Amino acid sequence: MTESVHERIRKSYEHLTNQQKLVAKYILDEPNQVALHPAKVIGAYSGTSETTVIRLCYSLGYSGFSELQNELRQMLLFPVIRENVVQTLHNTTYEFNDSDDVISFTLEQDLAFIQKTLHALDRYLFDSAIQTIVSAKKIVVVGGRSSFAPAYWLSYALNIVKGDTLLYRGQIDDANHLISEANEDWLMIALVFPRYLQDTYYFTKAAKDKGAKVLAITDHELSPIGPLADVLLKVTTPSPTTLRGMSSIFTLLNAVVSGVSQLDRERVKKRIQKYDKTSEQFYPFVQEN
Repeated sequence: MTESVHERIRKSYEHLTNQQKLVAKYILDEPNQVALHPAKVIGAYSGTSETTVIRLCYSLGYSGFSELQNELRQMLLFPVIRENVVQTLHNTTYEFNDSDDVISFTLEQDLAFIQKTLHALDRYLFDSAIQTIVSAKKIVVVGGRSSFAPAYWLSYALNIVKGDTLLYRGQIDDANHLISEANEDWLMIALVFPRYLQDTYYFTKAAKDKGAKVLAITDHELSPIGPLADVLLKVTTPSPTTLRGMSSIFTLLNAVVSGVSQLDRERVKKRIQKYDKTSEQFYPFVQEN
């Protein structure tokens, strides 16, 4: 399958000229405008020129601007999410009339961003991510600060369905030991969202340098972790992610775990049966009446 324009930009971004980077970022941030207007207008909108737009297309492997534009038009043939739902609450003094307003707004916003994440998700990349997880002999999940909670859950769930999964907990773990053990059979799953944590980036980069593969789960193709990733899954979240973005993130992670369970279902079924049996032996549970 041919790579999408998002993937081409992500993988080529570090090698583009500064002017081409401006156009590339504009394409990622304003795909609707690029789908509607000619290269000359896009050059003006991005603060560059028509020539720069066309040269970027060649650098990304397209025959010209028309091919890139047609691809974007095909990608945008999805239902449009209502703008009044997608817009975020930047004003923390927003007042609701009653609790029903809080419930309705919060759930509608969560659903809208989950839908937006779904519509933007490249199914080929999703399948590649699942295959990479199933094939890995050792998995290390890393995510700091606001990303720690989803990273913890993902490592917990993958240990049930896959096994050999470790959560990197930052300074309380021996990073040097983990990096020294990393090799091409390892997979680093890095969760990185604003504000982007340097510790996650440097830990992932060190493992990448030792040959480990990297699956990035982040909010933008050009986030700091983007260029390191072998596979990148993008999550669309409201701002700030720390307070309002968890629903989209956990929904995607749940889909990832479900994908692993589906692809490797016979082995997963046996693992879950074994896990349940072990749990009954070691953990006291309240008996149902």
